[in-house]
Order: sequence, then structure tokens, then C-alpha cells
Amino acid sequence: MTFALHARRPLPGASADADGWTLRWTSTAVMGILNVTPDSFSDGGRFAGTELAVDHGRSLAAAGALVVDVGGESTRPGAEPVDPAVEIDRVRPVVAALAASGVVVSVDTRRAEVAAVAIGVGAHIVNDVSGLADPEMVAVCATAGVPIVVGHLPGTPATMQEAAHYDDVVAEVTGALRAARDTALAAGVPSVLADPGIGFGKTSAHNIALLRSMPLEVDAPIVVGASRKGFIGRLTGVAEADRRDPGTLAVHLFAAQRGAALVRAHDVAGHVQALAMDWALREPGSM
Repeated sequence: MTFALHARRPLPGASADADGWTLRWTSTAVMGILNVTPDSFSDGGRFAGTELAVDHGRSLAAAGALVVDVGGESTRPGAEPVDPAVEIDRVRPVVAALAASGVVVSVDTRRAEVAAVAIGVGAHIVNDVSGLADPEMVAVCATAGVPIVVGHLPGTPATMQEAAHYDDVVAEVTGALRAARDTALAAGVPSVLADPGIGFGKTSAHNIALLRSMPLEVDAPIVVGASRKGFIGRLTGVAEADRRDPGTLAVHLFAAQRGAALVRAHDVAGHVQALAMDWALREPGSM
């Protein structure tokens, strides 16, 4: 199993080809979470200062994260939107420092103006959990030649749990992801990954249904981000978000065994070790 991410601008660790650069990896890799916010549900405020955030981002990369995902706006259920200027002030220095260190950086944002600034200081990927709710996002990514992760999120973080109603969650989510992928590719975005939005506008039953239906029929590499989310707490009885890493690993190993290209996690070192062992057990010739 090999995954690839294409870009028309230099990408650390990528090989040069005729129309840009291609980053390839074998088996599920880890996208490390770096929240530079005061109010994220698990680690809000821990890395809100630039120096702390940059140090943590470098430690995530050193622990084996293929990508470090920098976010300046909480997307937890019920979170209110952040002014774009505030979001930019949070992410710009962190993205710039990490990119200058040779880290593959994604910027986790719903806003094209934030994405444009982050790309301008070195971001290599845009992670848009909203699934292109901002109509300018595809143009920003296409012009810059950077890949995009399109996620599924009904409504906004403030309202998404009120919109957790589906006739067929798997069909509706995969349909929305295919449509977003097609829009991005048609606009000239060089590469698209798809995220079913586990925990975003979905009940526990919806999340489980999506995971059990992997590999999802989206025709794009799949990103799964279940790290420490509420449904893990509801199903395991663990109330504290930062104690849900074992449950997170169980979800992400399940996703990896069903073809996920990336899993988005807080506990990068634990994931890298568990995924390596899972790969060794499952794949002939991996030893």
C-alpha cells in the first residue's frame, strides 16, 4: 500500500517530478495535532505561545509525524468562530518557524485568507475541515499549487451537532467528499485527501458507521481524525479528553487496517509505534 501527495511547490522529503514534487509513504502515517488556541477541547492553551508551539511541533516531527497540523481556531462542538486576524496572528509565526525547520506543515483552517497567509510563510498543505465552505479556498490552493484535505462538517462548529441528522450517513458523507474532491481538482488543486469528519456533526452511531464502512468510496486518500474525541469518552466511560489515547489508538488502528492514509493524533509517539507494529503483523515481507 503506497500513498502519494502531489504539490507544485517544494515539499520536504518529496521527490521532484515533471510537474512538481511528490511525497510518498507506505502504510498509514501520522498527522500530528498542534493547536495554538486557548480553547481546544483537549490541549487548549498548552501551546498558545509561539515558542512553546514551535518546540512542540518540532517534537511531533521528531517523534515521527509525517505532517504537523497547525490550527488557530478551535473546532470543538459549540466553539464560536475566531476573527480571521486573530487566527492569522496565532498560526503565522508557528507555521513559518516549523516550515523553516524542514517540517511538513499543514494549516488547519476553514478560511481562504488564513490559508493564503499560512501558505505564504511556508505551509505545504491546507486542512479544511469544512469541506470548502469558503468558496475562495480552492482558488488559493490551486494558485499556490498546494494539496488540500477536504473534511466533512455540516454547518459550523457552533451548530454542527444540531445538524447531526442523516438518512444514510455513509452515502451522504461520501457523496459530499466526492463533490468537494471534484471541485478542488477541477479548479487545479494538485492533490486532494478526504476526511469523513469523525465527531463533526455526527453521533457516536454515525462515527461507528463511517469507520465500519472504510475504505470509503471517495477515490482519494482518507484521513481519519478521532483523537480524544467525545464519542470515545461516551463509549468507554472516560470523561477526561487527555485520558482517551488508548481508545484513540484502537480507532486509528481499525482505520489503518481499512486503508487510511493518515491518522490525525495528539499522541504521535504512541501512534508511530503502534502503527509500525500493526504493519509488521499484517504485511508479508515487512520484517
